[in-house]
Amino acid sequence: MKAMDPIITQLHLTHLVVNANLAGIDEVMHFQAPAGGGNCLNWVLGHLVEARNGCLRMLQQEPVMDPELLRRYRRSTPPLTEPADGVPPRELHDAFNAAQEPLLAGLAAIGQAALEAPAPFSPTQNPDETVGSLLAGLVFHEAYHAGQLGVIRRAIGLDGVVK
Repeated sequence: MKAMDPIITQLHLTHLVVNANLAGIDEVMHFQAPAGGGNCLNWVLGHLVEARNGCLRMLQQEPVMDPELLRRYRRSTPPLTEPADGVPPRELHDAFNAAQEPLLAGLAAIGQAALEAPAPFSPTQNPDETVGSLLAGLVFHEAYHAGQLGVIRRAIGLDGVVK
């Protein structure tokens, strides 16, 4: 087993779950906020693309979307309420899917020395963050939000798809 095999497996799984949770979602539903507050599907998907873009850059791969278009989806930005304030759902979904193969290729090519190198940033402000620990955090982050898409799907009145 290679060091990145568990990370690659997790990215395969989250990719499947995100796509399943977005099946049958129209543009209106993408921007529908769940009752009680929180982010809409569009914000969560854009946030995943924004995170994948950062990971792609760290793995020396080309980003799949202009980072400026994704500023609205960064951590701690306010919930989206208007479609005009976000990226169209199809563009985000296409970018999410387009990131999959370059992410997997970058992970397959990374060496042990690169994994042990200091990370370019740390979302948890960990001064000892390495590229490897950041990648482990990325797959947790992606799994968290893949599940969140399923919860939002139910909150806006649709059946769950992951059973």
